[in-house]
Amino acid sequence: MKKKTLVLGASTNPDRYAYMAAHLLKEHGHPVVPIGIKKGEVAGETILMLQDKPNVKDVDTVTLYVGPANQKEWYDYILSLKPKRILFNPGTENDELEQIAKSNNIETEQACTLVLLRTNQY
Repeated sequence: MKKKTLVLGASTNPDRYAYMAAHLLKEHGHPVVPIGIKKGEVAGETILMLQDKPNVKDVDTVTLYVGPANQKEWYDYILSLKPKRILFNPGTENDELEQIAKSNNIETEQACTLVLLRTNQY
């Protein structure tokens, strides 16, 4: 089953894990919606500006590439997307956001998107 995935913290830099994740998600056939703070393109998709809080429908998964110190201002936005789950990639773990998500019936997982995809657990 293909899962529409919002990559929060998307980057045009090939050395960034968010960049790698966008490409690997695409390779696995998942629709990708990259959202970041710098304009550009990744995996053939235009990066939408986070500050615009783009209204994205039917989000299955939000995969986080934004550190906990920079997440708080985006809590309401993330929740407004009504994702089925939020993936906390290494370095993005945030107990507060996990609790808020769970209280909104959003599944959370501390896991690496790249590993999940490569091991067919996505």
